[in-house]
Amino acid sequence: MLKLENVSAGYNGMDVIHDISLDLSEGQSLCILGPNSCGKTTLLRAIAKLIPSKGTLDLDGQSIHDMRRKDIAKRVAVMSQISRVNFPYSVYDTIMMGRYQHIKKSMFKKPGEKDYAIVEQCMEEVELTSIKDQMIDCLSGGQLQRVFLAHTLVQEPRLILLDEPTNHLDMKHQVGLVKYLKEWSQKDGHQVIGVFHDINLAMQLSDNLLFMKEGLVKGIGHSDDLITSEFLKNIYDIDIVEYMVESYKRWEKFN
Repeated sequence: MLKLENVSAGYNGMDVIHDISLDLSEGQSLCILGPNSCGKTTLLRAIAKLIPSKGTLDLDGQSIHDMRRKDIAKRVAVMSQISRVNFPYSVYDTIMMGRYQHIKKSMFKKPGEKDYAIVEQCMEEVELTSIKDQMIDCLSGGQLQRVFLAHTLVQEPRLILLDEPTNHLDMKHQVGLVKYLKEWSQKDGHQVIGVFHDINLAMQLSDNLLFMKEGLVKGIGHSDDLITSEFLKNIYDIDIVEYMVESYKRWEKFN
């Protein structure tokens, strides 16, 4: 479904990522990890054709370079980090905006029964029904994150690109979000590509991991093959495994 070969991309004529190659079959998902400023978000933007890129970048056998933005939007939904909003729409109306690509096909360009049903379903799944009439500029960061997740889901994409989706979420909603995305990705040939900082959450979502450093792929494959003390130390320049083991020991006393 998604194939990259020697993809490079960046900003103002300067490449941030270099010669990225990966091949995801239908139904597979991927989590991208690495230190800050290593190119994780840039890779997502290149896949969504939000920035120019070089190399081969195919979606369902068609070059993304040749696809129109609206055609990409019908298959790929992007959820970026949300820090603030500048428009006072309600939760319900904001989520309904995600149906735009579908509604505009209607003769009267108004939501139909299917649009209303999908919005209601997505609000319920991410626990927003009780606040659907609130204005989004009055929400907490965690509530806002869930609003834009629902806005993404109602687009009915085949592929969702997520940039730090658990930011601003408390532990309950972090776990719930990752569980929901994993279930979603396992149905109907869906795929999720998510950028994470938390290795544990990433492994909950997908066994397929891609580690980046300084704009390069340093490892891609199954988590069992990549998660070693030496490998993670080379990526993050600290002994993460030792830190995780020490944290686990603290939790053991509660069992």
